[in-house]
Amino acid sequence: MKIFSPVGLLFCFGVAAILGLSGSVASAAEKAPNIILIFADDQGYQDIGCFGSPLIKTPNLDKMADEGMKFTDFHVGSPVCSASRAALLTGSYCARVGVTGVLFPRNRNGLNPDEITIADLMKSKGYATACIGKWHLGHHAKFLPTNNGFDSYFGIPYSNDMTIDPTAPFAKDAVLREGMTVEKVRAEKPKKNWVPLMRNEEVIEYPCDQTQLTKRYTEEAIKFITENKEGPFFLYLPHTMPHIPLFVSDKFVGHNKERGLYGDVIEEMDWSVGQVLKTLKKLKLEENTLVVYTSDNGPWLSKGENGGSALPLRDGKFTTYEGGMRVPCIMRWKGQIPSGTECKEIAATIDLLPTFSHFAGATVPTDRVIDGKNISDLMLGKTGAKSPHEILFHRDAAARKGNWKLMLKGRSTVKGQPAGPFPALYDLSTDLSETKNLAEQHPEIVKELSAAIAAHNAEIKANSRPAGQLDPLPKKTGKK
Repeated sequence: MKIFSPVGLLFCFGVAAILGLSGSVASAAEKAPNIILIFADDQGYQDIGCFGSPLIKTPNLDKMADEGMKFTDFHVGSPVCSASRAALLTGSYCARVGVTGVLFPRNRNGLNPDEITIADLMKSKGYATACIGKWHLGHHAKFLPTNNGFDSYFGIPYSNDMTIDPTAPFAKDAVLREGMTVEKVRAEKPKKNWVPLMRNEEVIEYPCDQTQLTKRYTEEAIKFITENKEGPFFLYLPHTMPHIPLFVSDKFVGHNKERGLYGDVIEEMDWSVGQVLKTLKKLKLEENTLVVYTSDNGPWLSKGENGGSALPLRDGKFTTYEGGMRVPCIMRWKGQIPSGTECKEIAATIDLLPTFSHFAGATVPTDRVIDGKNISDLMLGKTGAKSPHEILFHRDAAARKGNWKLMLKGRSTVKGQPAGPFPALYDLSTDLSETKNLAEQHPEIVKELSAAIAAHNAEIKANSRPAGQLDPLPKKTGKK
């Protein structure tokens, strides 16, 4: 159960109404800001124009950066989907919340409903909340967004290259395509890349038309923003793309002649961002809405032209090299975040929970360890603001301290560029591509960071929280 009881929520709302929001940017004379968090899937560091893409055109994201701030040393909690999302929504390292890998339709676990998510905290301050897009933290009802702080959900429950769980619940008016029936779903072997589209806790279309996903997510987002324009609202918009298989609507087929289908996909996502920003402008919400755009991990390099680019970073998805963990990030909040600025300090997706809580006037949980830090000073361009992370850990065997990065183990996904040897120490101020191992030259730094990683792993083990589990399967009686 969540720590917020109905009585507690009413009390919080009553106090807020009388006293106003305290401990945040918002005051009694100001409305709490709306928050929109847009989360791409497998989009590489270089896959945005303002981050150096030579072939992909992203005018809306570039404008968003011109009107806000680029974070150039921004990190995810894991280089794979489910673990990264668990870290994002809980403000905690993925190992702490028991979601360390990728969840599949066969899995009977997911994000523990006892976790307190960003959405839970926003709801405690009277926010309307919605998740529109890819969830990937458990597809059974108890793990879905509607049981993790969101008022509503629309999207596919996991990656678009997966299948359907044959036991999935269907809405009475579900659209069944490709000759499918519910009976066939129950009886036949699931087909790869055929995934369900859900609303709240039921399948409303199967297999979903993936060519329309980005467009439909955008339409749902605009509808939610419009219906909740009086605010405050929290919109979590985790796009399915550019995870493979790649799909775009007819309007964007062949849109990018130089970068092919991958370029088409990113440019449709950029269009989606533009539609969201236009809606905010139309509704006069720009000065009271924080918009954050980032990705869940680096690019899937083995997919070749259907994958993205992390250049000049090394490697990509699945690895703890910078290309797997460092992602593009743009934040815009007109009148609050200084326009056309760049933050080079270390920050991470785990920081969004405490930071959003700060702006909303919500209290970060104190009954559990939250690893993220409040980065509002960085976002607001405060003079002399520094990263709140003395050390940022990348899974259980890598760490960042300032410009130093130590890897005790790791993997490579680039043919001809093997991982290691380990330990590997890099000075990212002069070697962003992680090509020069300085471990032998700086044994004292290797010793310091090795000890920090060991202590971190021990602390995580001592203060970890379990993933959510379905009730156990019925025991076999031995009777036929």
